[in-house]
Amino acid sequence: MKMIDRLQHAWSAFRSVNYKTLPFTGGSIYPGHKMRVGSYSRSKFAGALFNRIALDVAMTEFQHVKVDEKTDDHEPMPKSGLTRMFSVEANIDQTSRAFMQDLVHSMFDEGVVAAVPVDIDINTSPGVPGAYEIESIRVGRITQWYPEHVRVMVYNDTIGREQEIYARKADVAIIENPLYSVINGPNSTLTRLLTKMNLVDNLDEMMSSGRLDLLIQLPFAIKTESKQKAAEERIKSIEKHLTMGKNGIAYIDGTEKVVQLNRPANSQVNDNLQLLKEEFYNQMGMTQKDMDGTATESEMRLYYTRSIDPIVKAITEEFSRKFLSKTARTQGHTIVAYRSPFNLVPLQQIAELGDTLVRNRILTPNELRSLIGFRPHSDPSADKLFNPNMPIEKQPGVEKSGSVTPPEELEKNDPQAIQNGDNTNEEGTT
Repeated sequence: MKMIDRLQHAWSAFRSVNYKTLPFTGGSIYPGHKMRVGSYSRSKFAGALFNRIALDVAMTEFQHVKVDEKTDDHEPMPKSGLTRMFSVEANIDQTSRAFMQDLVHSMFDEGVVAAVPVDIDINTSPGVPGAYEIESIRVGRITQWYPEHVRVMVYNDTIGREQEIYARKADVAIIENPLYSVINGPNSTLTRLLTKMNLVDNLDEMMSSGRLDLLIQLPFAIKTESKQKAAEERIKSIEKHLTMGKNGIAYIDGTEKVVQLNRPANSQVNDNLQLLKEEFYNQMGMTQKDMDGTATESEMRLYYTRSIDPIVKAITEEFSRKFLSKTARTQGHTIVAYRSPFNLVPLQQIAELGDTLVRNRILTPNELRSLIGFRPHSDPSADKLFNPNMPIEKQPGVEKSGSVTPPEELEKNDPQAIQNGDNTNEEGTT
């Protein structure tokens, strides 16, 4: 397509009548069915947690495919605008993975977030009825809700700053946090946890500064103003020595006595904090081990099932609903997410499982290699359902000459032959 033709078909959210110029008044600063609370990115604990989950979601492979209703085969759509958005870049500033990480992190922080196509080529994507080419898509913060529209704060790269626009709900993907009640809801577990953590931090600060630790018995009575002044000067002197000393050691006069005060243990506060943290992790479907990298395979699988998969599902469903036409969805077009089932499996187990799958003629060697992320092998036999542990003459479908009988012919002669590994005729010869 020539540049002039492309410009004639271009569409921008910042110039469209469907977005910016709608004369709305009133509305609500929150979605009608939810109520957002403040930003959690300022919390070190929450920020690290959100970043961990956002990274794991971003590592998921999103694809635009066409599903065959008879065979359930997934045919990739390499020329669609959605494929480019998922595999190359989302906008001039972000790769596909950076955009997805931004989307998930913002979703946790805000409770609900919008994916806004800001630059579009209205020519339909090749092979996708009713679809359009998304040239640029941004993460937007919803500031106002209306029956059919939302007001969104989104970055405009032509002016280099955020800009508030109106958008139809049908034109933007609105992703709501599946764990809303745990993180973003009023009196959520995370809110209570952070409040408790702030309390502990404040107690620690009070204990480290401004709290009475020592009593010094001076060799004189403090009954006059001059003696009071002398006592204060003596305390300042000891504090100075403690501050300047490398090992926290200071001397006292031989006539002075020091009494060390025992600080009250805040065990109850710490115990409550630990219980609340465990409750939060349980509701999130994860453990501390998932965060520090010490989780077992089964613990990681539970984490992905309960924490990552619901977020991935929310994204794929909303993207399919908003960025694929009804006609396209009817014809089998959809957005899917792939994650290798072998990422969490030790190499030894992968080898044992692979041997079982190939030996029982469930997968060809090349099909197995593709599953675990290897390139196909050039050996022609790598595309055949052979048992590598059997001599070639005993393989199902192999004649004495060494040629292979096509599977369909083998099934005609004996439907059980493939399953039983038997290709004998009435005379009992192979």
